[in-house]
Amino acid sequence: MAEVTAQSIRSRVQHDWDRVVALLSQKVALHSVSAEGITGDHMKRSAQFVADELKKVGVDARVVQSSNPDGTPGAYEVVGTKMVDPSAPTVLLYAHHDVQPAPNNGQWESDPFTATQKDGRLYGRGVADDGGGIAIHSGALAALGEDLNVNIKVFIEGEEEMGSPSFIPFIEAHREEFASDVIIVADSGNWAWDVPSLTTSLRGNLDVDVSVKVLEHPVHSGQFGGPILDANTLAAMLIASMYDEQGDLAVPGVKADKPIGGLQRDLEETQVRADAGIVDSYRLAGTGSLAERMWTKPSASIIGFDAHPVEGSFNVIADTSRFRISLRTAPTQEPGEAQQALIDFLVSHAPFGAQVSVEPIDTGMGWAMDASSDAVQDAEAAMEEAFGVAPVNKGEGGSIPFIPELKRIFPDAQVLVTGPEDPQTNAHSPNESISLKGLEHNIVTEALLLDKLAQSK
Repeated sequence: MAEVTAQSIRSRVQHDWDRVVALLSQKVALHSVSAEGITGDHMKRSAQFVADELKKVGVDARVVQSSNPDGTPGAYEVVGTKMVDPSAPTVLLYAHHDVQPAPNNGQWESDPFTATQKDGRLYGRGVADDGGGIAIHSGALAALGEDLNVNIKVFIEGEEEMGSPSFIPFIEAHREEFASDVIIVADSGNWAWDVPSLTTSLRGNLDVDVSVKVLEHPVHSGQFGGPILDANTLAAMLIASMYDEQGDLAVPGVKADKPIGGLQRDLEETQVRADAGIVDSYRLAGTGSLAERMWTKPSASIIGFDAHPVEGSFNVIADTSRFRISLRTAPTQEPGEAQQALIDFLVSHAPFGAQVSVEPIDTGMGWAMDASSDAVQDAEAAMEEAFGVAPVNKGEGGSIPFIPELKRIFPDAQVLVTGPEDPQTNAHSPNESISLKGLEHNIVTEALLLDKLAQSK
């Protein structure tokens, strides 16, 4: 076996480069939009394509259709193995082959389902999210070839963009097939295309529906207005009561974390404002670093509000108001605990004694990386060798509930969240793209990481 170094692996990746780009280009053209039907023929073709590509790099891959919790047919999943030594560590490689829709709204500068190269980037729907993850796994296995010294298991999901309803039942039904020492989830991204990152944390999430009632029926605003506040105003007061004067969420029992593993570099306000399209006059809410405000502190958003439209409105006092709160929780807080704390707060802070009722909806657990684990140390070392700069690890404000579920099912496995994206990727948006040089770095990183995992047994 040849010595595995960053230089030798990069040479192999470059030799294999045309195949990697062709894989991505063909994947984009498959139009694997799960929102158009996870059981559709287009999703089956996508899964079979991925399985065939994995076979090219030595994985015994096959397509399996999952079942939804209610027993109906589910997504087409790709599973596979490549066993090299029963005594060697086993690594599970995860990605997903379904993609977001790409509405023809005139904002795409090229056909979203035709891969297009421009200025060192490849454009197309799903080219990064998560075709890039598939390409990283394929490229790394091809680069290692006979020098692979860990056992590989693969799970390429077919419904991630639809919330993964059959994910956990499928994993539960195939525990032995997916049991592993390390799980690499290649569905996140880097600080920049040339600055690597491990994802250190993900916030949890929960939803509640809130109803505020002040009257048995609407009444005339001129006749009764003054002592009786309309339900929409009372709802606004209730929402505002969740925050302190600095804009921090101040609900007792809803906890906050510091950035997991420490904060190596804060987010830049100028960039955040530009990325989000924030109006110049708005002052960012909350205290602490931008990173903790967006990664590890809780945040609440009113994502739905039932009220009479302005068009056709008339002079009555609204008797009831209803709204939905989406709460992102700190990575380490159990979301059911936070949900109950929020419910208790809302009921106890009913403005002027209005009737407040709260219906709990969904919850999803957050996740925090074990910064001291051997796998994390190996991953950070591999990143620095491949990229030539030290990694800047980062959290994510969003949620991927299946990651803590994986930890629940496989409590002894170490989980690493990596990925092909960077701040210019535009995942889920028009003109999604992937940095080709960044992809090369990511492939080299994963190959080096797999080699280090074998050595650190």
